[in-house]
Amino acid sequence: MSRKSFPYKATGGEQRDLSQPGYYAGYSTMAQKKNWEEATRTLVTKRVEQTLAIRFFSQEQAALLAAVVDRVMPQDDRTEGRTIPILSILDERLHKNSLNGFRYEDMPPDQEAYKLAIQAIEEMAQERFRESFPDLSVHRQELILKSLHDGKPEPENSIWQRMPVHRFWAMLMEDCITAYYSHPWAWDEIGFGGPAYPRGYMRLENGLPEPWEKDEQRSEWNAPVDSLSELEEDSAPPEHGSLHGHGGSH
Repeated sequence: MSRKSFPYKATGGEQRDLSQPGYYAGYSTMAQKKNWEEATRTLVTKRVEQTLAIRFFSQEQAALLAAVVDRVMPQDDRTEGRTIPILSILDERLHKNSLNGFRYEDMPPDQEAYKLAIQAIEEMAQERFRESFPDLSVHRQELILKSLHDGKPEPENSIWQRMPVHRFWAMLMEDCITAYYSHPWAWDEIGFGGPAYPRGYMRLENGLPEPWEKDEQRSEWNAPVDSLSELEEDSAPPEHGSLHGHGGSH
């Protein structure tokens, strides 16, 4: 399944390694796996080496949700081979019908909620732009998604009368963020030291790094040129005479 690729560019002409995004160049959580106990090592290694096939969603549903995920959790600062399989992780949760232990009384079951939302997003795209959602430009996709984020679907769709849009949006974001930061490549990005057992941590004060960790190296990224946030930022006047800058996002 292909995704639209709009590689982020480092500001100031700096060239960064897209196989290792983030502020901790050269850091690898998996390089520490020899220090983990067997069960943890097996579990975390499987997250890197195995990407599960899509089993809950149909091919068309998966294509649309993949486009949604690419907008709410963009990975344009990663090479294709280092892209975290958010959709696969989400699909596996729904295939197993794994829940968080509760469900709001005004929400349908998670499996039904996702399929209803996919239907609504596709109908909104067709009504507003006469195209399927995955085929829309980044800007048009984000216009629809922003309306869901704001709780004011544009155009309106009857499905959102059956399911509160803000509840679905919160579930979608929780699922995407949980999937992303459950993966060792995301840990590399934020410099997370990985499982602490049984080695543990030694330097517990003043933010000092452990011997195996890397120092933070800050950088900024330009977002895709036709993203909604980028266009709005470009049109806004500089505040207090400051220079206009760009930043990437996750």
